[in-house]
Amino acid sequence: MAESGPSSLPEHVLVDQKEGKSHTIQAGSHLLLQLPSKEVRQVRIDTNPGGKTINLGKFGSFKQSCLVGQPYGLSYEILPDKTLVIMPPTLLEELEETGATNELIVDAGEYVQPLTSDEIEVLKKSGVHFSEIIKKQIETHVNYELKTEYSKDKYRKRKEAKFAKQMAILEPSLFNVASYLFEKDPGRILGLRVDTLSQIANLANLRPGGRFLVVDTTGGLLVATTLERLGGSGTVLYLSETDTPPEFPIVDLLNLKEKAETLKHLDWAAADEEHVPIRAPIEPPTGEYKSEGQRERYEKRRQALEAQAQLREDLFAGEWDGLLIAAQYEPFSIVQRLTPYLAGSATVTIYSQYLQVLAEVQAKMRSLPAYLSPSITEAWLRQYQVFPGRTHPLMNMSGGGGYILHAIHVYDDPKASSVLAGRRRRLTERRSANRVAETSAQGLESDTPIENGGLDVEMTSTETE
Repeated sequence: MAESGPSSLPEHVLVDQKEGKSHTIQAGSHLLLQLPSKEVRQVRIDTNPGGKTINLGKFGSFKQSCLVGQPYGLSYEILPDKTLVIMPPTLLEELEETGATNELIVDAGEYVQPLTSDEIEVLKKSGVHFSEIIKKQIETHVNYELKTEYSKDKYRKRKEAKFAKQMAILEPSLFNVASYLFEKDPGRILGLRVDTLSQIANLANLRPGGRFLVVDTTGGLLVATTLERLGGSGTVLYLSETDTPPEFPIVDLLNLKEKAETLKHLDWAAADEEHVPIRAPIEPPTGEYKSEGQRERYEKRRQALEAQAQLREDLFAGEWDGLLIAAQYEPFSIVQRLTPYLAGSATVTIYSQYLQVLAEVQAKMRSLPAYLSPSITEAWLRQYQVFPGRTHPLMNMSGGGGYILHAIHVYDDPKASSVLAGRRRRLTERRSANRVAETSAQGLESDTPIENGGLDVEMTSTETE
């Protein structure tokens, strides 16, 4: 059984805990499980795990309490008594080529593999370890010795993915969660791949203490990325068409509840300076509360209205550090609406699956002096299988990662000039000042008497008769 408690944790984990960081599984946290079939599943540890279990279907079930206090990244084997045992790390070994080929292999069904599925089920119910089942399959396989070493290795791994009761714990980091969501349902997150997401975070200059406007219809992936980069300091203002604060399961999956305090929300109507919100009464018509519960309800309503009013003032005050858009709306209308609230040198970052959408926005931005260098980039990624002697690109991978438009907001000041024009103006002013100084000096010299032997002698001209 996997031990728990601080004494069983690695030294670097204990150091991180002393510094306030937690790299261990806690009660109530979310995590990702990678099964032998490479499938990734999302699970949650209850706040009071007790004797509760997590069922993984044919891969078995285990008690939640076995994971509490354990670090992420370990692999486990599920035992019949629903406990876990930590598996040692496996080493990659280079396979040696032999003279065997696959050309003499003939697939003849039951003749090749006489061990039937019914017999395998009997072995599994009898409690035989999965390694013994795989061993029996290899021993009874007629064509196994005719395979190449690479084919044998693939065969063993395919059987382990089918019969092994193992799993690996993945930390719900932004990279792992984004990869998991892209593999599970890319349409839900608008095809936003993890490498594209990292470029968006870089181009938007996300940093702790920043103040950013976010328009997101990817299920909260862009919002979660901004929260994770801000690290709990700063402000993330999410704008949507609903007047109620949204729920982002991705934020919960990333265990960002503490950092989510910096997330604020406004609907598009409230983001309009001319909009006058309809306010519910904050006290009874009679001025007297019938109960303490009624007083608390009115007090909560008053606090919510005051918080919304303060948030609108913060938005209209401007000086926001950036605007991030990953939505199905027409992006340029959003940019026009929110540009007046951006600070100088603020970033405008827009993601879209389609190039034409961003090309139209870029053409409109180029004609406006408020946007500097609007440019479009395309994300490109090639994944590799890395094994000794078998490193090559994967056979199946995504064809595209979308497009990013990036620009910098500048103040539209008609009196402003370029750096070169400013240098020329300062040089002209300096030359004019030098000429004035020289003229003044020459004038002073013509009016000053000439000293001669300590006596002032005035030079006078006499007219000769």
